[in-house]
Amino acid sequence: MPDYFNWIKAAHIISMVCWFAAIFYLPRLFVYHAMSDDSVSHERFIIMERKLYRGIMTPSMIATWVFGLWMLIIGWEVYKTQGWLHVKLLLVILLSGYHGACGFYRKKLMDNPHYKTHKFWRWFNEVPVFALVIIVILVVVKPF
Repeated sequence: MPDYFNWIKAAHIISMVCWFAAIFYLPRLFVYHAMSDDSVSHERFIIMERKLYRGIMTPSMIATWVFGLWMLIIGWEVYKTQGWLHVKLLLVILLSGYHGACGFYRKKLMDNPHYKTHKFWRWFNEVPVFALVIIVILVVVKPF
């Protein structure tokens, strides 16, 4: 691997941490948004959710993909036969779908803060935890 590979990996990890921080926090905001019952709170959550989604979550996802694909291109000869990476990529694709669902739900909540119950959002908030645990195990342990 080239000397700069570890710099790309560090940037990938940093952007992934930022993406996960936002992906954990946005659905938590949905919980509180669904529980709000006044217009001031509703407007505040709309602003917070928009800024988090557009200003942190989406740029972090893009950076995670860019640095991850850059590493994949550089190390393709090494990575192409490693099964753990294929599973990780599938999970990242699914996580990107979850990201898109968060954007869809964010817009729904703008019109109706009671679109779903706070209990739904609490469960929805747990989904990326499973992806994170599996991805970290795949990257560190490389079980196959």
